[in-house]
Amino acid sequence: MDINTLRTIVTVASFALFIGIVVWAWSRRRRGQFDEAAMLPFAEKEGVEASGERK
Repeated sequence: MDINTLRTIVTVASFALFIGIVVWAWSRRRRGQFDEAAMLPFAEKEGVEASGERK
């Protein structure tokens, strides 16, 4: 096995991993979880006033 074969295998494996991540991220089953996580920065925390000071 020469270096070019190894590079080809790594390239194909990386592309397959990339496609897997894209499919996972755009999955309809995950949409609710991702929408909920996207709203976390806007959720109000208990005990924190608008000025940022704790009660």
